[in-house]
Amino acid sequence: MHENEIGTIVVDSAVHLHRDLGPGLLESVYEVALAAKLRKHGLSVERQQSIRFEYEGQQFDEGFRADLVVAGKVIVELKSVEKVHPAHRKQLLTYLRLSGLKLGYLLNFGENLMKDGITRVIHGNL
Repeated sequence: MHENEIGTIVVDSAVHLHRDLGPGLLESVYEVALAAKLRKHGLSVERQQSIRFEYEGQQFDEGFRADLVVAGKVIVELKSVEKVHPAHRKQLLTYLRLSGLKLGYLLNFGENLMKDGITRVIHGNL
């Protein structure tokens, strides 16, 4: 499945989840529920996956943890805040660059409308 197809399922699932549970719960609640919803769509989902990276010829295993890695192709970072900070987008972009993945989503479940809490981040060409 292509990254864009996975992304469509991620966004649709997030919108339905936000509609059903509402805004303002802990990120961990949305994480476990979204992972389950994505698995129902037949997608593999890794939660809190440690992403390895290389720097100056050395491999590092404990660089960062992605909230969700979907189908080994898309990183999903979850927030439950009033407004996302530009640093959150930069963080996701760095995760994509270091992991070699191309597509990520920053999903803020703290927004009143989920559509206002979706940020699509691309690194490289899709």
